[in-house]
Amino acid sequence: MLRWALAFLILSLVAAFLGFGGVAATSAGIAKVLFYLFLLVFLVTLVLGLVAGKKLT
Repeated sequence: MLRWALAFLILSLVAAFLGFGGVAATSAGIAKVLFYLFLLVFLVTLVLGLVAGKKLT
């Protein structure tokens, strides 16, 4: 998921450099949503891993 976010960020930067404002704004928005979704999934997995790790010891 993080790889897709980085791909859309690079697409956004290239589109902005070439003057395609609408495409740049759209792909930047998608990259932002994917990044926040990645952070959410990472934090949930981290918390679940810590909780499960405490039960094993």
